[in-house]
Parts: sequence; structure tokens; C-alpha cells
Amino acid sequence: MPQLNPAPWFAILIFSWFIFLTLVPQKVLTLVFNNEPTPGAAEKAKPGSWNWPWH
Repeated sequence: MPQLNPAPWFAILIFSWFIFLTLVPQKVLTLVFNNEPTPGAAEKAKPGSWNWPWH
């Protein structure tokens, strides 16, 4: 039964993890995003007080 022989499957496992851990992150990190996020305002606007009648 070929499933009991770990030699080819272990090599495939190691090689696939090598690809996932070395080549794929480099490809993902080189992507350039078109819309850069704009920084938020340094001061947040203070909300005005409510002028509701409480009676």
C-alpha cells in the first residue's frame, strides 16, 4: 500500500511548506495597494451640547 510508505509524501509535505513559507509571503508583500489609508484628524471634533428641554 503506498500510503504506508512515508518517503514520497514526507518530501511533498516539506517541499510544499517550503514554498508556502518562503515564496508566497514575498509575493504578497510586494503587492502595491492603490488606495492608501489617510490618517485621521489629530484632534477629534468635540460634540456640541444638546439643547433639549428636559421638562
